Amino acid sequence: MEKSFAMSDIKFIKRITVGNIDPNNPMTDATKDKQVKQLNDFLNGYPKGRIIGKDISFGIFQVGEHQLTMQATTYHIGFEREVR
Repeated sequence: MEKSFAMSDIKFIKRITVGNIDPNNPMTDATKDKQVKQLNDFLNGYPKGRIIGKDISFGIFQVGEHQLTMQATTYHIGFEREVR
């Protein structure tokens, strides 16, 4: 059985961003996969983190006649002790 989670137990917060909103620096699939892997490592590894918040950023850009929409999500992962 998993022990209960309290915000008062959080001693360290790590922010992980998945995605990109910079049209001048397009993101490759490999980079996005690396970001998702890092997020999963923090949520499933030791010490196990918990998502305590997230920020969603997006940008809408006009490129010629086309409209480009980009999104990035920053996850705030809380830990009971510092993680490297």
